[in-house]
Amino acid sequence: MARKVQNERLETIYDSIEDNPGERPGFFARVLNMPRSSVTRSLPTMEEEGYLLSEDDNGGLWPFRRKK
Repeated sequence: MARKVQNERLETIYDSIEDNPGERPGFFARVLNMPRSSVTRSLPTMEEEGYLLSEDDNGGLWPFRRKK
């Protein structure tokens, strides 16, 4: 059950990044009403799960594509 909740959270964060490319993790935390640390800690897991992101020099997050 916890795995499904985590996958849903990762999907929600990624969808928000797709909708608002270039924003920083704190922005997504506010939009999604979750602690900034939760967003930041989710980033490596997102990469492991195939949600590819790039971070610019200002800390903005940009989506690539999803691995199939």
